[in-house]
Amino acid sequence: MSSKAIVVTTINAPNDAIRDIVREAPDWDLLIVGDTKTPADWSFPGAQFLDVPAQEALPFHFPRLCPTRHYARKNIGYLQAIKGGATMIAETDDDNLPYEGWLKNPSKMISVKRVQKQGWENVYVHFSRERIWPRGFPLEYINESLRAVSPLGASESVECAIQQFLANDNPDVDAVFRLTYDGEIKFTPNRIFLAEGTFCPFNSQNTIWWPEAYPLMYLPAFVSFRMTDIWRSFIAQICLYAMGGHLAFCEATMYQIRNEHSLIRDFKDEVPGYLNNVRILEILSGLSLSSDPKQCGDNLHRCYAALVAADIVPAQEMPLVEAWLSDMAELGA
Repeated sequence: MSSKAIVVTTINAPNDAIRDIVREAPDWDLLIVGDTKTPADWSFPGAQFLDVPAQEALPFHFPRLCPTRHYARKNIGYLQAIKGGATMIAETDDDNLPYEGWLKNPSKMISVKRVQKQGWENVYVHFSRERIWPRGFPLEYINESLRAVSPLGASESVECAIQQFLANDNPDVDAVFRLTYDGEIKFTPNRIFLAEGTFCPFNSQNTIWWPEAYPLMYLPAFVSFRMTDIWRSFIAQICLYAMGGHLAFCEATMYQIRNEHSLIRDFKDEVPGYLNNVRILEILSGLSLSSDPKQCGDNLHRCYAALVAADIVPAQEMPLVEAWLSDMAELGA
């Protein structure tokens, strides 16, 4: 395998996004994680397809516990990429198409501008003048985030082990935005990073991870589809900050053509976030986490245990978290 891997999960036949991903990243390994609804004969040159039986045959504990028909099966692709020796992992979806130059010469050390603020930061205000916010951003803070834009520091070179790149046209926003805004978005290029104590949700649509953050890639399986990557992002930020790491938000390197589906269904699926996102951050911010990078997995476990104790995440999540961490330990990650 290459030292670089891309992970995608899909229930669809190969499409234009898969074609363009293969074309734009020829020196990356592309892992396609299927589910029970994925065509059994899925095949595309330049991609490795893992159907459910192949996933369950892998030498991991997690695949046999993870429910089918859930986005969290993407975790299996992460594990397989790490097993293959990936020194960086990019993740995206099959409705995101890359621009020319996508994933060209990614570096953990990048030139970024600092956002220094305690609490919630709507990062989209640094890329657009539209009234827009990321999916997962608390509704109760939207107006404040648009009225008072945080100043940016001068560019500096910073190691960012998690880098979220944006997507144009139909970016990652919530159902409230989509139900009240008609049009496409083109983001202005920029690169920022969040100082410790500054929080913004990030998604799984166009994100690059480096090894010290690999344990934090875990997507919860017993939360709603629209919240799995968002709640992951809150835990990842808390744990990343604890060990002195940084999260960057960067220019759009993809554009999204959304699959047709019900926005009202999206809204319903996002309600747990509308009700709990602020509370989640309050709970996580109150935890005492280790600053030792070797304790990253223990910190992740502590975060999920706290959310289970608060009745936000169901208790059946914990065996999967523990299976994930066991697999990560066996992989040396």
